Formats: sequence, C-alpha cells, structure tokens
Amino acid sequence: MGIIIKPIVTEKLTAQGEKLNRYAFIVDRRANKIQIKAAVEQMYNVSVADINTANYHGKRKSRYTKAGLLRGRMNHFKKAYVTLAGEDKIDFYSNI
Repeated sequence: MGIIIKPIVTEKLTAQGEKLNRYAFIVDRRANKIQIKAAVEQMYNVSVADINTANYHGKRKSRYTKAGLLRGRMNHFKKAYVTLAGEDKIDFYSNI
C-alpha cells in the first residue's frame, strides 16, 4: 500500500505497544486519518480505536568534507500514532 511507508520500532514505542496498545507508523504526508485507519485495518487485520497524527518539518543539516561545506535538508514526514481497540496486537517481528 502507498499510505503506510514503514512502522517505527523504538524502545519507547515498544513499551507503549505493550502497555497502551499504541503503535506508530511513518505515513504518506497527504493521507488523512480515515485513509490511515483503513490501511492499518486492512494490512494487519486489527480494529483501530484512535489515530493521532503529527507533521514533521525536515531539519537543515551540514557537514564538512574535503570538498568543503555541504548543506542539505532532511525530508519532511508525517507520523501516525495508532491505538488499537480491545485485545488486538501487531507483531512486527513475525515475518523475520
């Protein structure tokens, strides 16, 4: 699917997944909450209770090299925090 780009797996979000049944994904910047909900429900066969989204602006980065100072910018991205209903769980490690 083109809406969900990748799941975010960090220590903090793993703890939230176990405790609060909440998972995070990087999603397409143009996607709205209804589209994100449908994509998660279809991809993982779970029922979604709540979705929170956050837009992140790409930071400016610079580094010094032999060729001189290189400047650039990280990409903008959108994060979706998905809270699942009931006893549903998502196992990101089942395919490994």
